[in-house]
Amino acid sequence: MKTSSLLLFITLLTMPAMAQTPATQNPPAEKAPEKAKDINLNEVIITKKKPLIVQEIDKTVVNVESMISAAASNTLEVLEKTPGISINSNGEISLNGRSGVLVLIDGKNTYLSGQDLAAYLKSLPGGNLDKIELIDNPSAKYDASGNAIINIRLKKNRIGGLTGSVSLGASLGRYARNNDAVNLNYNHKKLNLFANLGYNEEKNYREDHFDRRFFSEGGALISTVDLQNNLVYKDRGFNANIGMDYAATAKTVYGFIFNVNKGRRNGVFNYESNDFDAKNRLERTGEGDTRARDTRTNLGFNFNLQHKFDSKGKELSADINYLNYNSNGNQALQNFTYAPEGELIGQETFRYVIPAGIDIYTAKADYVHPLKNKARIEAGFKSSIVDNDNLNKFYNVRGAEETIDNRQSNHFKYHENINAVYLNSQKSWKRLGVQIGLRAENTLVRGNQLGNDEVRGSSFTKNYTGLFPSAYISYKLDTLGKNTLGLMAVRRITRPNYQLLNPFVFYRDQYSYTSGNPMLNPQYQSRIELKFQHKQFLNMGLSYNTFSDLIFQTTEAVNDIFTTRPKNIAGGFMLLLNTTVSTSPTKWWYLNYTARLSKIGMNGRVYTENLHFDVNILRLEINNYFTISPSWNAELGGYYASRDMNGQTLTKGMYRVNGAVQKKIWKGKGSLRVAFDDIFHSWIYNNRSLSLKQSEYFQTSESDTQRISFAMTYRFGKETFARKRRHNNNASDEEKGRID
Repeated sequence: MKTSSLLLFITLLTMPAMAQTPATQNPPAEKAPEKAKDINLNEVIITKKKPLIVQEIDKTVVNVESMISAAASNTLEVLEKTPGISINSNGEISLNGRSGVLVLIDGKNTYLSGQDLAAYLKSLPGGNLDKIELIDNPSAKYDASGNAIINIRLKKNRIGGLTGSVSLGASLGRYARNNDAVNLNYNHKKLNLFANLGYNEEKNYREDHFDRRFFSEGGALISTVDLQNNLVYKDRGFNANIGMDYAATAKTVYGFIFNVNKGRRNGVFNYESNDFDAKNRLERTGEGDTRARDTRTNLGFNFNLQHKFDSKGKELSADINYLNYNSNGNQALQNFTYAPEGELIGQETFRYVIPAGIDIYTAKADYVHPLKNKARIEAGFKSSIVDNDNLNKFYNVRGAEETIDNRQSNHFKYHENINAVYLNSQKSWKRLGVQIGLRAENTLVRGNQLGNDEVRGSSFTKNYTGLFPSAYISYKLDTLGKNTLGLMAVRRITRPNYQLLNPFVFYRDQYSYTSGNPMLNPQYQSRIELKFQHKQFLNMGLSYNTFSDLIFQTTEAVNDIFTTRPKNIAGGFMLLLNTTVSTSPTKWWYLNYTARLSKIGMNGRVYTENLHFDVNILRLEINNYFTISPSWNAELGGYYASRDMNGQTLTKGMYRVNGAVQKKIWKGKGSLRVAFDDIFHSWIYNNRSLSLKQSEYFQTSESDTQRISFAMTYRFGKETFARKRRHNNNASDEEKGRID
């Protein structure tokens, strides 16, 4: 297994500078201070272990450092183990049962979605993460896009001198991976410099088995297809987030952040198929493979300003961003068809060349104005421009000769401009708190499908404005504020990911195609929720969600070919009850248990078929954290998911069990960790189809989820000064999350 020599060098370089003060190991129970408290006379640091989860009024904060397995994992794996978050087999992220989540990094949107977002999060080692903020009901200050928000905070310190940490992680399943991270911070007088560096290598597999059946109009079986898909791929990624803050005056801070994310992926996909007639007699067999490689380079620049007018809270923050994403893909495919006796009866070889480029420009400003008697107002604006250029070239291959096929090629350009303003007001009394906000967003979209010698060009334009109110009322049921009742209501929008609008038809195997849909409209959702919180012990929420113009991945069966494309269907609803208990039964045991009950229903029409279906869903998350001794800690957790519905797919129930052990070394500055993921290799998808015309399918899917991981972490530098400033959310809030 390969690890970065740079990381090893930094580890060896910094080991002699280890501090001599061990940290105490109290189990997390009530909300704990996030920063060390110091006694400067003798430079002794008194710390309390951060609790894993802190329930706040408007969000849930998960301290990643309290997750033993995080150091050996990538960020996508950390999210998968985070209470409240679930990730399906396509890499789509849900929060507390709600899909369509907006993912931010330090308040900035990744502007990625689907497999691209998954690849980015895999390239970010868990050792770079500080905390994860889960926001169920975002206020008007946030972009209206997304059903909920996950904000991933990277490690930063505003500590005098040089501080930082090193994390080296490796894991082994069927194949090996490594995730290495370095976090550095230097603070001197008015200047603060910080950097998060990460490197990862991953080899993974996915095996899918399909049983597809086709029927006559009268329901009689016509034929079946037995299809086995196997994918093995290698990923290599590098991520660097480098920035500075300069305190020009006591009230004004300027900042700059540069981010680069590079990756390379190589994969081999192969399939085998058997076609049978109604009497289960073999008619033909098939086999094929796809050899793919692609590279990506993502660059981001951010300039930010924060100015405090006075000590009462009057504040202005602003920033501008430029992001550039470039990728180059190349796929070589070949297919063979055989008669039952083994005679070759068909063959084709072709190649895709798929370059893509995206430029994103955003600007944002927020102003906070305090009023008398615990009141304040917030106002701001945001403007963003996205230019997306996707070129898909299809080449027929005969020996060494390649000929472009314009009938199956595609060039799609997409331009989007969103302008938004918002006003948010807050007022607190002795027991009552109220927050009311309104956000207005105007969206202008132009899509252009460029023509060629064989295909006529087409274009579309959309211009729409939406109002997105939000309201929140909280009431303390007792004078000490131990019990709080909250009522909130929000309206949100989900715009289609950029690539979902591209009509290009992409080939997977002889029986499976995918395509976009330029006629997609945005999806709207409204939610009302009642919440109850008892200290940090109990948190409950009951919400009712409605959806209109639901963006839905549909499957159309024509002959024996399944084509998947997104469409808007009439609507749907979700009734959701969340209950979380966090407590320490003993000094050495801290637990966090969550039960999530929901009823999801959809009502619409998919091609020629009516889709009227609802399902009851149960989710159980069990997390136990043990303090065995001042230097030994352990975790044991599990996750159970009952049957679920995703598009026209119904998934059976499944579960997984995880565990980890940690040994603190070097006076508490370092640690050795061992983690076990999916111990029984039980995280296997068993799916069946819904509402397919004269056909159905059954699918089993698994990947490299059963793993053992090892990690070493080391923290260096003194921690005797509190940070001066945390950079606020900047203008990169929404558009990134829709690049597919």
